[in-house]
Amino acid sequence: MSKETFTTISNILEQKFHTPVTLLKHETALSDLGLDSLTLMEFVFAVEDAFGLRIPEEKLDPRQVGITLINLCNVIDEIQENSASAH
Repeated sequence: MSKETFTTISNILEQKFHTPVTLLKHETALSDLGLDSLTLMEFVFAVEDAFGLRIPEEKLDPRQVGITLINLCNVIDEIQENSASAH
């Protein structure tokens, strides 16, 4: 997981979704962020827009229990690495 990815995700949560900074830890589950299902999907769209990518649902379904911020970071980093190596 890159530090830049985590920082970007944390900034989105803090600024756009008013998530308390105390929740912004690697091990925090998406389900523990206090976002309802619609807001959680909006968060994923905001993350995709910030990184200029789309996260396939089979890689990360935000409604799935137990997915943490570090899982999200790792998925984004993997997609970016695969995209870079494809070009």
